[in-house]
Amino acid sequence: MKIIVDTSKRILRIGGREYACAIGKNGVVPECDGREGDGKTPLGTYQIRYGMYRANKVALPTTKLLFWPIRRFDGWCDAPDDLAYNRPVRLPYPASTETLWRDSGVYDIILVLGHNDNPPKAGMGSAVFLHVAREGYAPTEGCVAVSQVDMLALIPKLSPDICVEILA
Repeated sequence: MKIIVDTSKRILRIGGREYACAIGKNGVVPECDGREGDGKTPLGTYQIRYGMYRANKVALPTTKLLFWPIRRFDGWCDAPDDLAYNRPVRLPYPASTETLWRDSGVYDIILVLGHNDNPPKAGMGSAVFLHVAREGYAPTEGCVAVSQVDMLALIPKLSPDICVEILA
C-alpha cells in the first residue's frame, strides 16, 4: 500500500480514503531541486522510516510501524554543514536545530520520511515529515500535514514497507 499526496488538490489518499492536507508555504519542488529552508514540499516517493509522538498528549492506536516517544530534549539538525545534518539530535545542540517538543501540537505525531537521508547531502533539505496540521491547514515549512484526527486514522494502516508518494 502507498500513501498518495496530491499537492494540487491538497489531498492525501490511502486505502480508498481521502484526507485534507497542508503542504509547503512556497508550493512544491522536484526533489533534486529542493534546498534547505525553501519552504517547498519535495516531490517524489519516500519510505516512512518511523514515527515519533508526544506520549503525554497522544494515545497511539495499534500499528506495525515503529514509534518513539518524543522527549523534551529531542531535536532535528537542519544545519547543512553539520555532521548530524538531517538527523535527530539531543538538545541543546551546537548547530541549528528544530525542537521536536512543541506547545503548538504540530509535532504531537510525526512520521519521518526518508528524504535526503541515505546519506544526507548538505543543503538538499531536512526534516521532511508527515505531521499534524495547524488550524485551518496553514502551510508548512515543506512538510505534509493532516489533522490529528486523520493522523490517528492513518496510523493503523501503516507498516514499515509503506511509502508516501508526493505528486504535483
